[in-house]
Amino acid sequence: MENEKLTYRDFAAYAALPLDELARGCDVQAFRATGPGGQGVNTTDSAVRMVHRATGIVVTARESRSQWQNRQVCLRKLHEVLARRSRPPKKRRKTKVSRAQRERRMRDKRFRSEIKRFRQRPDA
Repeated sequence: MENEKLTYRDFAAYAALPLDELARGCDVQAFRATGPGGQGVNTTDSAVRMVHRATGIVVTARESRSQWQNRQVCLRKLHEVLARRSRPPKKRRKTKVSRAQRERRMRDKRFRSEIKRFRQRPDA
């Protein structure tokens, strides 16, 4: 659960691992899926939840009635999450507010202050 200390480079290293090695670093839980599907869903523990120990990422799959297929779906989902988090953050560029924009803001502020001034009770 050291997610706060991980950088995009750490996620990239995990995303580069093959799926079988990625599965070794996960805790797998099988449970009974809920929702539509009737007897096929209610009688089998086919839903799968995977927790990646190193990152704390949790993925769940309950698409299929087969636990094995749901494990494969979980691994693919985990790999997608790792790949998404492995992208480096975009560089932020400072931008300067244009003169026209500054003037427009000041004009709007003056207009707003006049509205508020007219709301006040006139002096007796």
